[in-house]
Amino acid sequence: MRYQEHFGSGWRSRNQNLVSIGDFNSDHNQRSAMASENSNLLPRVHSLTSTASTLWRTGAIFAAVGMTAGAFGAHGLRNRVDAERVRSWEAASHYAIYNGLALLLISLSPRFSANRFAGPAIAVGGLIFSSSIMALVLNRDRFKFLGPVTPLGGSIMIAGYIALAF
Repeated sequence: MRYQEHFGSGWRSRNQNLVSIGDFNSDHNQRSAMASENSNLLPRVHSLTSTASTLWRTGAIFAAVGMTAGAFGAHGLRNRVDAERVRSWEAASHYAIYNGLALLLISLSPRFSANRFAGPAIAVGGLIFSSSIMALVLNRDRFKFLGPVTPLGGSIMIAGYIALAF
């Protein structure tokens, strides 16, 4: 039994439009032979998607750690440290969340996720910034050397955001 489909001006048999699997495999093998992975004929999509995937994962981890740290600060630190240190902890956790959300958004943009400096700078700077503040809140005397490191992390993070503008 022939199945008929309507294509604009007339009727055509469905069988006239089918391509056999053998034709597809042959065509695919020819294209693969012409363009190997190392040639310039294929776009470099893999490196872009792996960078975007790394940024996505990093952003998700930053956001999760920031939320977890915020919950710990709200419930676990209130009775152990003074109010000023709790506010510092909250600021560090908020920055981790903000940077995580920014990395998630950056990973969705082909233009921004391909920037080799911005995403890593935001991630590294945010990690240094937030973790140094958290370490100082937990034990200021032991981690006193991290005091000057905090602004360095913030500067790296800001440089990453500025790099997105160019």
